[in-house]
Amino acid sequence: MNSMTYNRTASLSGDDAGLALEWQRRGRKLAPMAAIVVGHVVLFYLAYSGMLRSVTHAILPQVVNVTFVAAPEPLKAPPPPKMVPLVQPKQTFVPPLPQLNIVQTEPTITLPPPQPRPAEPTTAVAAAVAQVAPPAPPQPAAPKTVSGVEYIRAPQPTYPSMSRRMGETGVVTLRVLIGEKGTAEQVTVQKSSGFNNLDEAGRQAVLRALFKPHVEDGKAIPVYALVPINFQLG
Repeated sequence: MNSMTYNRTASLSGDDAGLALEWQRRGRKLAPMAAIVVGHVVLFYLAYSGMLRSVTHAILPQVVNVTFVAAPEPLKAPPPPKMVPLVQPKQTFVPPLPQLNIVQTEPTITLPPPQPRPAEPTTAVAAAVAQVAPPAPPQPAAPKTVSGVEYIRAPQPTYPSMSRRMGETGVVTLRVLIGEKGTAEQVTVQKSSGFNNLDEAGRQAVLRALFKPHVEDGKAIPVYALVPINFQLG
């Protein structure tokens, strides 16, 4: 190659040969710089495209993580089963029951002997008992009801304050048992006034009243009488 370069240089003229030699010297100086520039361009391209990272991962050794796991504890063997002696129950001999021959008999009913009837009294004894027994006292007749009565002290009813405020009015008819002394021994409501307060006030007034005794055949006797009490607001 040097001979070829020399021959070409020799064949050129003097000026051209000097210019060619100058370019050759400059080319030798610029060649390393051009190689450096080209290398940087290639590295930049590889870094931009991601190939440099792949090459780095391929060249560098991979890191392996190792984790140590503790060995499990050995299982404890179960305790041996306890030996329980088998107790056989004692066999008891039960003798068979003897068979009994049961004879079925029809039930019989025994009637008691008849009791002797008491002897009936004779006619004479009955007549004697009838003569000795005293006659029964006559039953007193129930008091009769009279239509009119006379007062020694007339009933003075007190108007209930509650009935007065409520405006309650009415007539209560009372059935009075007048004794032999003219007092009211029993007072019941024969016909209500429609209000319990008025009925009770009339009954209390008749109990405090004094009647003239009813006389028949010259004797005072108890009688029933109907007494009306009128409650009216003035």
